[in-house]
Amino acid sequence: MIKMKNIKKIYGVGSAQVEALKDISLQVDKNEFVGMIGPSGSGKSTLMNIIGCLDVPTTGEYFFEGESVKSFNHNQLAEIRNEKIGFVFQSFNLLPYATAFENVEIPMIFKGVRAKNRRARVMELLDRVGLAPRADHKPNELSGGEMQRVAIARALANNPSLILADEPTGNLDTKSGDEILAIFESLWKQGHTLVVITHNPNISGRAQRIIKLKDGMIENNRT
Repeated sequence: MIKMKNIKKIYGVGSAQVEALKDISLQVDKNEFVGMIGPSGSGKSTLMNIIGCLDVPTTGEYFFEGESVKSFNHNQLAEIRNEKIGFVFQSFNLLPYATAFENVEIPMIFKGVRAKNRRARVMELLDRVGLAPRADHKPNELSGGEMQRVAIARALANNPSLILADEPTGNLDTKSGDEILAIFESLWKQGHTLVVITHNPNISGRAQRIIKLKDGMIENNRT
């Protein structure tokens, strides 16, 4: 599903240049659950942004589902982000004025799914993450763990082939964080491909493979 060859990412110019990623090569297969760990500044989020087609590498090649990402135009990249990739972020990124139902519904509205079909899908997803009874609650009426469950349901809205999560347990207590990792493990067992960037040490007990980054390079890639 994901294949990267000699990826480099450089920010800035001249003497102010920062090499965030240095010659990254990796592969993630369909229906694999990969945990990505490393200290702050190791390049984890930069790598995730490139995997998620939110950013482009300075040099190197990235193939998503067998196609070179650099050949896609802006509309094609937007379509991939909305339909092929589900994003889960540390800060949840929920619309504060919208209910849990409405937050999950948004990607389907952009895709043009009919209202009747959207409703059934949203309730199915909220039930899947244990939040169907909270469908009409807004983010400020939910706990951190509940907001992250809404974010996961939203990421699944268009049945993406890949789920990317950037520090999904970073703003949660230990119990809620472990519950979120258990949901990810369940999604993997149901056939999804996951790449989860996290500081949570319990990821090693959930993921099939752990990739450790340090100073913009892959230090370890183990099962």
